[in-house]
Amino acid sequence: MIFDACGLDFGTSNSTVGWSRQSQPVLLPLEDGKLTLPSVIFFHAEDTHASYGRRALADYLDGHEGRLMRSLKSLLGTSMIDDYTDLMGRALPFRKLLEQFIGELKGRAERSVGHEFSRGVFGRPVFFVDDNPEADRRAEDTLREIAKAVGFREVAFQFEPIAAAFDYESQITREELVLVVDIGGGTSDFSLVRLSPERAAKADRRGDILANGGVHIGGTDFDKHLSLSSVMPLLGMGSLLRSGRQMPSAQYFNLATWHTINFAYTRKAWAEIQDMQREALEKDKLDRLTNLVRHRSGHWLALQVEAAKIALSGAGATRIELGRIEPGQSFLLERAGFDAAIAQLVARIEQVVTALLRDAGVAAAGIDTVFFTGGSSSVPLLREKIAALLPGARRVEGDLFGSIGMGLAIDARRRFG
Repeated sequence: MIFDACGLDFGTSNSTVGWSRQSQPVLLPLEDGKLTLPSVIFFHAEDTHASYGRRALADYLDGHEGRLMRSLKSLLGTSMIDDYTDLMGRALPFRKLLEQFIGELKGRAERSVGHEFSRGVFGRPVFFVDDNPEADRRAEDTLREIAKAVGFREVAFQFEPIAAAFDYESQITREELVLVVDIGGGTSDFSLVRLSPERAAKADRRGDILANGGVHIGGTDFDKHLSLSSVMPLLGMGSLLRSGRQMPSAQYFNLATWHTINFAYTRKAWAEIQDMQREALEKDKLDRLTNLVRHRSGHWLALQVEAAKIALSGAGATRIELGRIEPGQSFLLERAGFDAAIAQLVARIEQVVTALLRDAGVAAAGIDTVFFTGGSSSVPLLREKIAALLPGARRVEGDLFGSIGMGLAIDARRRFG
């Protein structure tokens, strides 16, 4: 009998699909043999056909005319989910945009195994929206509606850090009290869970979950703050107008935020940027901004910033090349500058972890293991601060992009097997 249930991790930056093959969880190849599909769509201007994942990024970077859309998950729980975006002269609902990507993700997974998936366990952050239970419920309801629209008859949800815990549990030989630290593209999520080979056999794990917590801070926020502190000043942010007033900042914030980059390309935004250039004291900086927007290179710049963030997780400094907006232009970024840019974000994450331990009534010394997952959990400052909070805990790194999908596959087998 074919097992028709999968675990689907629709991520802000990358997505995976897990499945149980002969009761063993596996991640399915989704793009050229790779187990992740970047959560990106590129709509080609000439015929409006769409490309996805790495192909979408390549088409955009190769200079094809069209529209790149990324960080789609960030729309869930916001008022934008019921709005429309302009797509080469036609209005496309954001809800349909998510439906199109998740439908593509499901289709690729089905082609990988040779049969349809009619049931699925979807990962979800602990909070889609901070401090707003109603908006959080709407976000989950929206994702459920989208899942059913693309062909899932039965849909369940699991917190992403709990799914990652299930993946780690499959690798241990004794009981551990584990803090799962899942830092994804859009959220930071934490779960305090008792894990063991014996507990893994239980159908109901609610008693093993001591606490969950989360905050709407993730890798795209690190990108944004790094861009605003280090890159946007090169384009005029913080400089002065001839009147002595500071340069308006709205367009810089749009360009530094993945899901609002396209807002900088509207006629209204272009008119504002031209006004800014006429009134600027430092014309060279505004020339870079106008070049960037004229050539619609906002996503290209955001990719340079993201690459710099990743490089600074393993090196003390890296260089960002800006030749696309000013020939020969580049600048050096140091980790100290990155740390300063994200210090407040990391401090907020520290507060959430501290509150989670307090609410669970667990002392730091009682934590056996910290299990890191999610692409942004490798940021050095973040790891240093978590280590300082839990100095006695063993630190284990899971598959930064695959642990959640594997855990969701395990959960799908338990629920639907």
